[in-house]
Amino acid sequence: MNEARAVGATTPFKTARRVLVDYATLYVSLLLLALICVSWSLIALPLYLLLPRRPAIALGRYGIMTGFRLYGHWLTLIGAFRLDLSDIDSLRGGPAVILAPNHPSLIDAILILTRHPNLACVMKSELMDNILFGPGARLARYINNSSTLRMVREAVADLKNGGTLLLFPEGTRSVRAPVGELKKSIAVIARQAQVPVQTLIIDVDHPFLSKARGLWARASFPVTYRVRLGRRFDPPEDVDAFMAELERYYRSELQGSWVMQWLGRAPCE
Repeated sequence: MNEARAVGATTPFKTARRVLVDYATLYVSLLLLALICVSWSLIALPLYLLLPRRPAIALGRYGIMTGFRLYGHWLTLIGAFRLDLSDIDSLRGGPAVILAPNHPSLIDAILILTRHPNLACVMKSELMDNILFGPGARLARYINNSSTLRMVREAVADLKNGGTLLLFPEGTRSVRAPVGELKKSIAVIARQAQVPVQTLIIDVDHPFLSKARGLWARASFPVTYRVRLGRRFDPPEDVDAFMAELERYYRSELQGSWVMQWLGRAPCE
């Protein structure tokens, strides 16, 4: 009886300590990410102004990979994340392709970029103007999505030069289980560039940085995060038919996933 009381008495303390540790892990990790991004921005800005386009792209993309890989190592080292990203390594040095992941979390692009030295990324215009990400993105010649026609034109040009394009078909983080509404731009780009679409299936066991949660919402660490190669689709002839098939594929692959479970419970704004 006394032993049971003693165990019960320590439970609130252990819970409070766990909460404090999780919040400390979150804030310190976000601070480190900001420091990495600011440091690279200070280097990237003058390089963007001085370097010719081709070496700027190579250096810019490699620098982003290196910085984000350092961040990924930190997350693993402190036990915040259990990462399984090794499938992406097989895409290095391959032919031009569009990488098309589902998009459960704000950290998806960062983690995918840790594994490939030559990724062109389609970014929101507000991020291109952000001090944390803008200078590095401009050096790497990432693609601004503010104009659809310009985005398609620049993406096609990069792919025809042998690049690899990272493009989330949902356009934003998933707002319904298991995948949100898909945008046709991915099919248009693939058809015009005549390159395949390589799906990536992301599964994560916690809604950390999801659409339903704020940036500062506590995560219950460690978070298990996995990316695996899915089906590779040939360049489409019919855009609408391709998009319908792509959505069916995501839904099939994500049935029973962690993402399906927590997205189905948490309403998204």
